[in-house]
Amino acid sequence: MTGSGGDAADRALDDALALANDRRDDAPDRRRPAANDPLTVALGLGIPPSAATGRPPQPSATRPSRPAAPPRPPRPAPTDPLAVALRHGQEELARASVPPAAAAPAGQGADSDLAADPEPSGRHERGNRPAHGHEHGHERGHHAQDVSWPEARRIARQAARRLPAHVRPLGGEVIGTALVQGLVALTDLPPFDSSAMDGWAVAGTGPWRLKGRQLAGEHEADPLSDGHAAHIATGALLPPGTVAVLRSEHGRTEHRADGEWLRVRERRFAPRPGQEVRRRGQECGIGEELLPAGTVVSPAVLGLAAAAGYDELTVTARPTVELLVLGDELLDRGLPRQGRVRDALGPMLPPWLGALGAEVTSVRRLVDDAGALREAMVGSSADLIITTGGTAGGPVDHVHPVLAEIGARLLVDGVAVRPGHPMLVAELPARVGTGRGRAGAAARRRAGAAPAGRAAGEGGGPFLIGLPGNPLAAVSGVLTLVAPLLGTLSGRPAPAPYAAALTADVPGHPVDTRLVPVVFDDESAARPLHFAGPAMLRGLAAAEGMAVVPPGGAGAGVEVAVLGFAWGEGG
Repeated sequence: MTGSGGDAADRALDDALALANDRRDDAPDRRRPAANDPLTVALGLGIPPSAATGRPPQPSATRPSRPAAPPRPPRPAPTDPLAVALRHGQEELARASVPPAAAAPAGQGADSDLAADPEPSGRHERGNRPAHGHEHGHERGHHAQDVSWPEARRIARQAARRLPAHVRPLGGEVIGTALVQGLVALTDLPPFDSSAMDGWAVAGTGPWRLKGRQLAGEHEADPLSDGHAAHIATGALLPPGTVAVLRSEHGRTEHRADGEWLRVRERRFAPRPGQEVRRRGQECGIGEELLPAGTVVSPAVLGLAAAAGYDELTVTARPTVELLVLGDELLDRGLPRQGRVRDALGPMLPPWLGALGAEVTSVRRLVDDAGALREAMVGSSADLIITTGGTAGGPVDHVHPVLAEIGARLLVDGVAVRPGHPMLVAELPARVGTGRGRAGAAARRRAGAAPAGRAAGEGGGPFLIGLPGNPLAAVSGVLTLVAPLLGTLSGRPAPAPYAAALTADVPGHPVDTRLVPVVFDDESAARPLHFAGPAMLRGLAAAEGMAVVPPGGAGAGVEVAVLGFAWGEGG
């Protein structure tokens, strides 16, 4: 598990999401929450918007909301993918041809998944369940084990423990991993007084008599006496006695009988003491913490570490993931044909998982056969196995029976979320897998005692997450279960959601949370996208995030949490 600080941050995030999920647009009292409400603190509600911009408030000093979106170009042409997802031009046509009383709420249509579930109870008869999750937009009905969406995320995050630390040289291999320890400066930055510009190091007031030069990389410099100057390059060690640096474009030299002299071109360019000088320790002092533990290593972090004197970093091991794409009906190339569809998840999920910090060791396509699935599970050496499809109750949905056969422990079996509620998390028995997943589990057990409330040896993994086979439903599972569990394994902090007001009413399911693709408008409000059915990807491909819509829906202007994607802000 993560440290106490990480646990506190996770709890605050979960509380914020839970409160956002419990909001109702039709509640009798929709007063703004109190200033000490956890959601107010996490999302910054109650902070007055800027009088200059009128934009939504910032959530907090430590977890900022999404920056204001840059100005967007005029409305795109109807053939633009985003225009199609937003249905530009078609809404106006529909309003012109449909009487107002018969018009659907904004964002609702025959090709959209934003409409409320036609079965208010959320239940389906067993005979109506699809044979396989890839083929139909319907999903398994509720059962007693379904958990709320915020609780499912919490369970997934707390199920595992952080993988062991290892030391790696600076380089691309550590990009996306998390620092195990805070990054502490091994030197002052800058390590010595240096010039911030090409020009002249000057002592006293001008004019100055020129004497020598100082280049970057030279470790000694002759001192300057009052009234003297020396040519100097950017980054070069300042000569003792230097008062300031005069930029090269602000000075001119002249040759006289008594030598070469430097003058300012104009009086307004006269250098002030300390001008264009980088003082030792200006950025940090030796021993100062530059970044906290848990920081995800980016190219900029690599640069800072190198500047601070590091040759290697101690980071959390990257979780290994094996992806099993299930389904007789799937094709890996060519055009779909009668009864066969292209596999969208095989190409889409590995880079998504990589952006979440995982190392995808293999992608395997399996037919709908219980024996093949069991063999793949037992033979895996990954820290996490992800399956797609086969989690509902159809005749070829084998994930549940195989998990029961091998003795797996179900942690989540169904989530009250649309799309994607027939998803699951299971901890696999120690006998499953023989490679890095087992070694990682053993190392985690040696690292410390099991968390309170968990028997010794539990929580070490490996784990299996079963995702629905429909593409958008599977992405819902990634955001709900995969991202939190990988976050714990990899030691990465849980990202804060954005707080954004909806631009249109979004109908909701009576009892389930809905995840709806959105884009941000010029005022950073969230505009719901069409083509958001469980089997659709057009809305997702144009989206900038997924709005968390509470049971019962949310009206235009209501603030909701918006989850960013792993490769963008708020991932």
